[in-house]
Amino acid sequence: MTRLVFVLFFFFSSAIGFSNMQDNTQDLDRQVRKFMEEQRGKWRDLNVPEADGKALHDIIVQRGYTRALEIGTSTGYSGTWIAWALAKTGGKLITVEIDKYRYNEAVANFREAGLSKYVDARLGNAHEIVPALDGPFDFVFCDADKEWYVNYLKAVLPKLTKGGCFAAHNVSEQSGRGSGGFRSGRGGWGGENADYLEYARSVKSLETKILSISGSGGLAVSYKIN
Repeated sequence: MTRLVFVLFFFFSSAIGFSNMQDNTQDLDRQVRKFMEEQRGKWRDLNVPEADGKALHDIIVQRGYTRALEIGTSTGYSGTWIAWALAKTGGKLITVEIDKYRYNEAVANFREAGLSKYVDARLGNAHEIVPALDGPFDFVFCDADKEWYVNYLKAVLPKLTKGGCFAAHNVSEQSGRGSGGFRSGRGGWGGENADYLEYARSVKSLETKILSISGSGGLAVSYKIN
C-alpha cells in the first residue's frame, strides 16, 4: 500500500511539474512574441533581417543545440532569436559586442524579452575574446567585422562540436572581391565575404551551403561533419 501511494505521489508530482514547465514555456513564448511585435520595424544598428533571425532560431531548435556563441551582438535582435531558441532546448548564449551603446541596448532588450537568464552578454573586442573562450560550442553565429570572418572561423573551429554549425551573415554566392556597390566592414558585403566563403568551402571538416532566404542579407551555414 505504501509503495502504491509513493508511486501515485511521484506520478502526480511529475505531471504537475511537467504542466508547470509547459505553462512557463508558453508564458515566455507570449512575452517574446509581444516584445518582437512591439519592436517590429524599429531595429537598426546593423541587425539582421527577420527572415535570418527566424532561420537561426529554427536551426537551433531543430538540431537541439544548447551551447551557442554570437560574434557581434549589435542591439540584440539576432541574439533574441537565438536565446529564444535556446530557452526551448535548455541552452545558453554567449554574445560579444565591442560597442558600449549597442551592448547596453542589447542587454536591455534581452531583459525586456524575458531572455536574460539565457544570455551571457560580454562587452569587448571579439578579436581577443573569441580565441580565449573555452567552448565547446555547437552553434556559432558570426555577424561582426567581415574582414575577420576567416579568423573567427579558425579560432572557433577546434571548439565546434561534431554536427555543430557555424553561420555567417552577409555572405552570398554573389559576394565578389571588390564588387562595386557594397561597402566592406560590419554590415557590408565587400570582397572579404568571398574570401570567407572560399575558405569555408576549402575546410574538409565542414559542409558549407548558402541558405536561400527571401529578403535575407545572405547566410552561409557550415556544419562540422567530422
